[in-house]
Amino acid sequence: MIRHAVIFVLKHAHGSLQEKAFLRDAKVLKEIPGVEKFERLRQVSKKNDYQFGFSMEFKDQAAYDAYNVHPEHVKFVEERWKREVERFLEIDYEAL
Repeated sequence: MIRHAVIFVLKHAHGSLQEKAFLRDAKVLKEIPGVEKFERLRQVSKKNDYQFGFSMEFKDQAAYDAYNVHPEHVKFVEERWKREVERFLEIDYEAL
């Protein structure tokens, strides 16, 4: 199993319609084959200034690789992520 997580800061004002639309529209990612346990998260720690996170799991490396090149994922990254995310940190885990 691979857990893919990304924490990020949006370019939009907090609570804005653009912020809400981005978080709403990201749900398209959970429809991509192989995506399991998709979550949209609000970051609450005072130890960093990231705002939100997405987390999802994949059965194996092949499922994760297929997700990365899936047209819906590529479209979201190109049309939304690159334009609306100010900065991010991506982490991919597998169980020990």
